[in-house]
Formats: sequence, structure tokens, C-alpha cells
Amino acid sequence: MTENAPPDLHGPDTGTAGPVRPPTFTSWLRERSDEELAALLSARPDLGRPVPDGIGSLAARATTRNTVLRALEGLDSFTLQVLEAVVALGDDRMSEPVGVTAAGLTAALAPAGDDGEVREAVAAALDGLLRSALVWPDRDRLRPVQVLRDLLPAPARLGPPARVLLAALPHGRLKRLAGDLAPDSPASAPVEALARLLSDPAGLGALLSQVGEQARRLLDGMTWGPPHGTVADARRDVGLADAGSPVEELLARALLLPSGDDTLTLPREVGVHLRSGTLFREVAAAPPEFAGTSHDPEGVTRFAAGQAFTVLRAVEELLESWSGEPAAVLRNGGLGVRDLRRAARTMDTDDTTAALLVEVAHAAGLLGADDRVEGEWLPTREYDLWRESPPERRWLRLAQAWLDTDRVPALSGSRDSGGRVRNVLGPGLARPAAPQARRDLLAELATAEPGFSPAAGSLSARLSWRRPRRRSPVYTELVETAGTEAAALGFTGRGALAGYVRPLLEGDPEAAAGLLAGYLPRPLDHVLVQGDLTAVAPGPLVAELARELALVADVESTGGATVYRFTEDSVRRGLDAGRGIADILTLLERHSRTPLPQALRYLVSDVGRRHGRLRAGTASSYLRCDEPALLDEVMGDRRTEALGLVRLAPTVVAAGVGRAALVDGLRRLGHHPVAEGGDGAMRLSRPEARRAEPVEVPPDPPSAAPDVERLRDIVRAVRAGDQAATAARRAVPLPEDGPPGSRAAAVLEALSGAAAAGRRLWIGYTDTDGRQGGRIIGPSSVDGGFVTAHDETRGAVQRFAVHRITAVAELEEDDRGGTP
Repeated sequence: MTENAPPDLHGPDTGTAGPVRPPTFTSWLRERSDEELAALLSARPDLGRPVPDGIGSLAARATTRNTVLRALEGLDSFTLQVLEAVVALGDDRMSEPVGVTAAGLTAALAPAGDDGEVREAVAAALDGLLRSALVWPDRDRLRPVQVLRDLLPAPARLGPPARVLLAALPHGRLKRLAGDLAPDSPASAPVEALARLLSDPAGLGALLSQVGEQARRLLDGMTWGPPHGTVADARRDVGLADAGSPVEELLARALLLPSGDDTLTLPREVGVHLRSGTLFREVAAAPPEFAGTSHDPEGVTRFAAGQAFTVLRAVEELLESWSGEPAAVLRNGGLGVRDLRRAARTMDTDDTTAALLVEVAHAAGLLGADDRVEGEWLPTREYDLWRESPPERRWLRLAQAWLDTDRVPALSGSRDSGGRVRNVLGPGLARPAAPQARRDLLAELATAEPGFSPAAGSLSARLSWRRPRRRSPVYTELVETAGTEAAALGFTGRGALAGYVRPLLEGDPEAAAGLLAGYLPRPLDHVLVQGDLTAVAPGPLVAELARELALVADVESTGGATVYRFTEDSVRRGLDAGRGIADILTLLERHSRTPLPQALRYLVSDVGRRHGRLRAGTASSYLRCDEPALLDEVMGDRRTEALGLVRLAPTVVAAGVGRAALVDGLRRLGHHPVAEGGDGAMRLSRPEARRAEPVEVPPDPPSAAPDVERLRDIVRAVRAGDQAATAARRAVPLPEDGPPGSRAAAVLEALSGAAAAGRRLWIGYTDTDGRQGGRIIGPSSVDGGFVTAHDETRGAVQRFAVHRITAVAELEEDDRGGTP
């Protein structure tokens, strides 16, 4: 093994000298390769946000409480047991040597005689812990990062080290214990003498052999935890000569030590000895086996893809509906119950699923609120682009939005702590753990065989093993909700994961889109017009045909096929939008696979012939018609009395109501007036498609791992920042006093000389945010109070203001290939 090679952590402990000891955790991190640092940042993405300015900053961040807690949440039960074993046996408060060997750790988790599977799992778990920098090697021993002592105060349900408990005892009590148990030890260090005694298996065995049967039963009851017991006057001073009870026998031999006025604790060394070196009663190196039902994988994927297609159609129908008749924004920014129920009817689903689809559409940026005082929920301009995309791309956008959003639509309708009802799209639905719960669920389903639907209890047991630190009633509820939502959105079918979801979870959306495309129906460019004034679309229609057909016909039913019905109102809607009789008939003839029935031709022609014969204006409003007989018919109809009609001329009638009310009233009576402008021209227009501003896309969650290129950039910046902080350098003297501009002139002279010689410099620099730091730069030109240079910390060419440079130094060793 060379001096710079990593130690063999999985070989036996030979006791020979290992590689040169890294003096600190920071030094060990500095010796990691770029690939190993990239693996650390991939396993713990929060360490790279924001980018650390050096290895020291990275080490400090990697050992802070919050980042380590976040890393612990991602460990499975077995890896957590391995880490607890490192914390228990590698605590630096225990007797020398500090740390635990890999061989000793393996023996504590996989005692001799096992089948080897656990030993292999221990080695794999250690590799993961080293990769995540929760454990680091010190010579040939492993040590945990120090903050784990506080985060895992009772690893493996063991008490604190004996040295910690002994140090809290009064000096007189310590001297008496040392005199009884270690009379040959120096009187000046009773804590060290007693700690060494309790860490020596032979000495500890001798003490245990001296206690009676009742005292031994007390120890046996505390061996596997909890390591604490309650007793009156726990701090009593007892010696070997005056011990009169089982508890006092143990106190006199330091086998139990006080940790409070009425609490006795079993020292860690004693607990490990009583367990015969095995730290856990049960070691589960693998998750429990799945139990459930197997289905045909192809059938599962087809089932899920059908649901995905249903979701696409429902979202499109809702947003098309809200283009013309948007829902109102409540004062709290949410969606009202009545509007939610109307959305559910539009999408032909229940309120719960409607809430989910509305929230997902909003999270995907397809739905937003306008900026008016009385706001409305409208499709965004992104929706128009989304609608033109292939169906598999549309579903992927919704799927990614659901995976990333922290909002839980299932909470809508419940009440918050103040008794206020939570509304869809309103406040109170965010749960930060929701994205992780969804990914945990889907990732666990992905471990099953394709087409396998696990039973609820089996899935829960595996998730509990996979993420033990996340177990809580809230997390369990989020996982259950995620399962229901995944089925509704088309992630799962018959309880099993769809085939196209696996590559999506692995970060390959292109492969997911390719698989899904094979299961979604292709858009059709034809319909089947029938004799009962209906048209059947046997599948999804191309966008242009769907829009035109929705303009001249009403959707009567949806499902595997969509049924459109032609009525007077629907045909008139098309005529109002500027379509002529010939346009409508030509559209239907071109796209119908069946001949147009005569009844439909008559309907279109009849409505078209009457359309626009009457023209409405404002008087409040008026009617104008070139056929006096038709106006006679209208005036003679008693049902028009409420309109307040007055004959002004043979071809003109005034009305006492507004133009809109006049047009609506005459249409209800079977007439087909159209609006007229002040210039006498007809005003034909299709319904306005209103749009909201695009919704801002939220930033990546802290748990999202950066891509490979981003990891390389972060590692390069960390290396360069570390080089700037640790590089050996000679300061260039800058005048502190002198004529104005003398300091700037000295800086410019040093920069110009370096640019001419092609040398690098270290500079102290204050950026525009007031943050000070060191940079290593390669100046190329100096002009106008600025220096243009390659900034190795950023890996790019930058311009630096000379007045912000606080110090300049020459590098003693200009080695571009490594850290000076």
C-alpha cells in the first residue's frame, strides 16, 4: 500500500502501522479524488448549495447538525445499524486506540459462523457511509463525524462511555473507586485508570465474576437496553468493603455509574462485554420479502397508460372550459367548493381526483391566476404549448410536477389549527416531506418484479426498513396518499408500477417517453357521423379537428370513444364564430368516415339560413330586418312583451332591454339574431380564450441530485477555492500610507507584471455583496482600473475591479496540476 492510497478497511486488523494518519476530517476530505468528492455531493446534494468556497467550508458543512440529520434520513435500517456500531465502538471518548477497525466492526455485526451474507452487507454499508462522509478512516480505524455523538446519543441502545460517567463523579468518590479497583494506578489520573480497567476484557471479566446472582440479573436486564435504571440516592459513596445490596455491589465495582440523582447507567464498555461483542440481537441485512399478487406486466402497463390518457383528456377539458368560463379566485387565493365541483363534472370524475388534477396542472405551470382585483383561474400561455405537444410529453410534464410539488391535494376540505377550511390551490396544503414520500413509495415499488402488486402491510414493512428515521404518522399518511394519487395519475396499474415509470425514476425521461408512447392511442383525424345527429370519435382527435368539432357540436359522453351531438345551439355557436354553412359541411365531409346524414345537412342549412336575418343593436337596443314580415311575426308574439319592443319603421324595432338580453331572449324563442356594430356590420366572434401569466417554476428541492456536469463544476470550484486558501504565497507589499492612488498603482504594477510574465497571482477580493475571499487568477490584461483574468475558482474569465482588490501575493509554487 502506498502512502497516499486509502487504507484497506475490510481486511483483518493486523495491528501494523497504516498510512500516515490524516490529522483531521478536513485533511481526509482534501485527499479524496475528484470522483469521490463528486460521489459525496451526489449522495448529499445539500452540501453543494451554495457552492462551498473550499474543502474547509465543505468539511464544516458536512458535519453540521442539519445536513447530517438529512443524510441519516436516507439510510436504511441495516446501514443505520452499521453507523450506530461505528458511533458506539469508534467514540473518541473511549480508551485508546480511538476508532474501530473494519474487522472489529464486522465481528460486532456478523459474529463468526454466519453464512457470509451479513459480512458482505457490512462491507457495502461501510462503502456507502464513507462515500457520504458520515464515517472517515483514521489510520486503519474508522471514526464517525463528531456530531453523530449528539444525534445518536444511545447507539445500539448502549450507554455513554465509562470515561464520560466517571468524569462527572466527585474526586473523592473517584479516588475511592480507583483505590479499590486499580490500586497500582497513579493517584493523579483515577478516571483514566478506571476507564482502562473497564475497557480491558480480562479486568472486566474479573469484576463481573465477583458480583452475586441478583446483581448479575440486574445487569442482564440492562444489557440490551435501555441502559438506564432508577434508584434512590444513585450518587451514594459505596466501597467494596461496605457494599450491602446488589445495586451497591455494582456501584462499588463501577459496573453501574450514576448519571443523575436517581439514575444509574450501564457504561458502554460493560454493555458491549455483556453482549459478548455482538451489538444487536437481530441484524436485518436485507428488507423483508414482498408479499402480494403478480400480474401480467404488459397488462399493468396498459392499464396505467389508459389512466394516464384519461388524465390528459380531463386536464385539457378542464382548461379549455376555464378558458371561456374561468373559476374565481377566493380571497385566500384558493378555489371555491362550487368551482371544484363544477370542475369535477367537467372532467367526469369525483371531487378528490378533481382536486388532484387541478393542483397538478397548477404545479406544472398550465394554470394560473390573472392579476385583476377580482382574480380568475385561467390557463397560462404554457398551456397552449403543452396542448400541441405529443401526449407522452404532456403526461411527463404532469408527472414531474406531481413528483416535485410539496402540496398535498388530499388535505383540501380539512381544517387547519385555526379552524379554517383548506381550499384547493389555497394555503395550508404544503407538506415538505411529500415529494420524498412519493419517491420513496415509487422507488420501493420499482424493487419488486415487473407486474407485482405488493400487499399494503408488506409495502409498509419494507418502507419502514428502507427509511427507519422517517417513520411517523405524518410520513405514513403521506405514503398512503401518494399511493392513491399515483394510481389516479397513471404511475401504477392494479397496484403495480407501470413499466414506463422505472426509467423516469432513474432519471431518463426520454426512455420513459418512448415507452409510454407505445401504449397511448395515437390522435385520429376522422370521426363517424351517425344518423341521430351525433359524431363518434373512436379515440383522441388531432388538435385542430378537436377544436373545430367542439365549436360546432357538444360533447355528450366520454370514455373509450367521445360522442359529440349536433344541435341548433351548437351549430349557431359555429356560425357566430364566423364559420359558414359550407365551412361546417366541408369540415364534416372531409373528416367523417361515414356519409353525412340528410338530417344533419338540413339542420346546418336551416340554422344557417335563419342566422343573421335579424340584427340587434342598442337603443337600449334595436332589431333591424330587411323582411318586414319577420318583424311582424316577432311583434305579434306575446312572449316578446318582456323585451319592450317598439316598431320604429317597417324594418326597425326598438327594445327596452340591452342588446345582449335582446339577443338571448329571441334565441330562446327560436330566432337566430346576431349582434350588429355601429357601422351596421355583423359582429361575429368565437369565445375569447383568455390566458394568465406563466407560473414561476420552483427551484430544485434540496434532495434533488445535480447532474454530472454540475457535479464536476462544483468539485472544480471547491478545489480551486481550497487552493486559493492553502497555497503557499509571498505577499506583495502594498503601501498603506502615501499619496492618493499609490496603493492602486502598486496593485496595477503587480498585475501588469504577472500578465506580461504569464504568472498566476493570489488576490484578496471583495465582491459586490461585500463578501471577502481569496482568488487565484491568471491576469491577461490590465486597463481602465480593471484586470481581465482567468479565475481558477470560477473556472472562467472574469473582470476584477482594482479598487476591490485588498491584497496581492505571488505563489511560491505554480503547479497547475494540483494543490500547491
